[in-house]
Amino acid sequence: MGSLQLQDFAAGWVGGAASVVVGHPLDTIKTRLQAGQGYGNTLNCVLTVYRNESVAGFFKGMSFPLASIAVYSSVVFGVFSNTQRLLSQLRHGDPARAPALADVALASMVAGFVSVGIGSPVDLVKIRLQMQTQPYIKANIKLQPTVPGFPVYRGPIHCFRTVLKKEGIAGMYRGAGAMLLRDVPGYCLYFIPYTFFCGWITPDGCISPNPSSIWLAGGVAGAISWGTATPMDVVKSRLQADGVYLNKYKGTLDCILQSYQNEGLKVFFRGITVNAVRGFPMSSAMFLGYELSLKAMKRDQTETNP
Repeated sequence: MGSLQLQDFAAGWVGGAASVVVGHPLDTIKTRLQAGQGYGNTLNCVLTVYRNESVAGFFKGMSFPLASIAVYSSVVFGVFSNTQRLLSQLRHGDPARAPALADVALASMVAGFVSVGIGSPVDLVKIRLQMQTQPYIKANIKLQPTVPGFPVYRGPIHCFRTVLKKEGIAGMYRGAGAMLLRDVPGYCLYFIPYTFFCGWITPDGCISPNPSSIWLAGGVAGAISWGTATPMDVVKSRLQADGVYLNKYKGTLDCILQSYQNEGLKVFFRGITVNAVRGFPMSSAMFLGYELSLKAMKRDQTETNP
């Protein structure tokens, strides 16, 4: 029983790594659209990044999410499936039993909470690194980075240390409130549709769904959960990007109010297209990586312990 639990973490790791490679270029665009200026629409942003920074621009700062998101999904999937098994065990005395909807929801919420604890500092560093090459624009006063052309942060570790030194632990968790509001409902809208679609596409007899249904269910779940999480995601991106040069938001509510006053309601749906579009392949890759590596590990286990 013990090794089964660890398998979920390992499989989540594979899924996470797969999703980063697929989704990072779109992630860069999403962050720049949400927290940057002068990019106009999605297509224009893609062309600008490509023109100025070629293909490498889209993969800027990827090594860090690759390492961290893999760990992060490993935790999310591990916590999610172990919580779900625990709930089935408590409720029916059988951990392998198909969970009720309420159990899936509860397990998603637990996963959401745990993930913010790890994910908040990680996301902060990622966003600061993605945003620091942007000229800072505010009421036409251009504040160039300390030395023009020299970024504030040299890399993930340096960024992590700088933020910790300048802004303390609270600085590392800047935007964590917005992230909780994004991820706790976000994971419910991630795992519930996935469980539902998988059950709906896959005939009852088959316990593990086939790759095409995992791909479809995972993709749809990702598009739904990212689309609905966009408003809180915008707030989180702004709170975390704020502070590369100077702090203008006091907190989550202040950021929501300021953004609304300055740019109206539509600002909260910035990047919703790129989010939903990116949500599909990223989640497909993540769930496929997760389910297939889990299947492979289980097959190995049955071969080694007949």
